[in-house]
Amino acid sequence: MATLESLGNETIDDLGLEEQEVIVGRSLRQMAWLRIKRDWVARTCMFLLLLILVVALLAGPICAFFGVDPVTGHIELVQQDGSSLPIGPWGGASWAHPLGIEPGYGRDLMARLLAGSRTSLLIATVATTISISMGVVIGVFAGNLRGRADAIMSRFIDLMLAFPVLLLILAMSPILTERVTNFYAQFHWDNDTLNHWANVTMLILLLSVFSWPYLARIIRGQVLSLREREFVEAAISLGATNRSILFKELLPNLWGPIIVFTTLSFPGVIAAEAGLAYLGVSVQEPDSSWGKILTYSIGYFVQDPAYFFIPLGLLVVVVLSFNLLGDALRDALDPRANRS
Repeated sequence: MATLESLGNETIDDLGLEEQEVIVGRSLRQMAWLRIKRDWVARTCMFLLLLILVVALLAGPICAFFGVDPVTGHIELVQQDGSSLPIGPWGGASWAHPLGIEPGYGRDLMARLLAGSRTSLLIATVATTISISMGVVIGVFAGNLRGRADAIMSRFIDLMLAFPVLLLILAMSPILTERVTNFYAQFHWDNDTLNHWANVTMLILLLSVFSWPYLARIIRGQVLSLREREFVEAAISLGATNRSILFKELLPNLWGPIIVFTTLSFPGVIAAEAGLAYLGVSVQEPDSSWGKILTYSIGYFVQDPAYFFIPLGLLVVVVLSFNLLGDALRDALDPRANRS
C-alpha cells in the first residue's frame, strides 16, 4: 500500500482509487438541530406554533377578509328568550361567522380569538423575556461570584420562592393597575387604549417578577458545576480574566437549559394568564384574551359547549405544543440522551 509520502502530487484519479466520502465534524448546535429535524413530533409542534404566530400577527387582515371584528355585536343572531344563546347549531356557526358567535353580546368568536391571541402572546412573550433575562443574570452572577455575594443572592432567591405567588398577585393587581394607569395618563390616550395597556402591563410585570427565581436557581447550579470543569480550569491557568470566562466559557454552555426553560415557561405564562382571568385579574371589556374568553364561556358550558371547547382546544394545542417542543429540545441538547 502506498504511503502518503509516496503519493506526491498524484491525484486520486491518477491512482485509480475510488473517492471516499468526506467526514465533516458537527458542533453541538448542529447536531441538536439535526436531531430536531429528524423528530416528527418536534417538527409538527414547530409548524403549529409558527402557524399560530403568523395568524396572530395577521389578525387584523384576517378579520377584514371575513368582514368581522371583535367588538361589533350581532344581537339579531342571539335568541331573545332570555337565554342569549346563539341561533343555530354549533354556536351559530355559518359562512359569515365560521366559529360561531359569542352568547349574550353576539360578537364573532373567531375575531375574538384572533384579537385575544395577540394579547395573550404579547403578554407571554414579554413576561417570559423579562423573567428569563432576570433569571440568567442573577443566576450567573450568583454562581460566578460565589462567596458572600452568592450567599446573599441565594437567600434572596429563596425568599422570592417562599412567597405565596397567587395571593400576592391578587393583592397587588389593583394597586399596580392604578399606578400604571396614572403613568400612562400622561400620554393622553383614550380610555379604551389606556385601560388596555394598563392591564397588559400589569399582567406582564406580575407574571415576570414571580417567574425568574426558578430559572435563577437552575442557572446558579449549572454555573457552579461548570466552574469545576476542566476547560474552565484550563482557561484560568492560561490567565483568562473573569469577564472572558463568563462570556466565553460559561454562557455558551448555558444555552441548553435556557432554551428548554423558555419553551416550558412560555406556555406556563399563557396558562397562568387564563387562570388569573378566571379570578378577575385580566384585561377588561371590550378587550379580549384567551383567558378572558375561556372564563366567560364557563357560564355557557352546558347550553353552548362549542363556545367553551373551541378556545379551550386552542389553548391546549399551544401549551401542549410548547411542552412537547421543550421535551424534544431537552433530549436534543443532552449528549447523554438515548438517540435510538
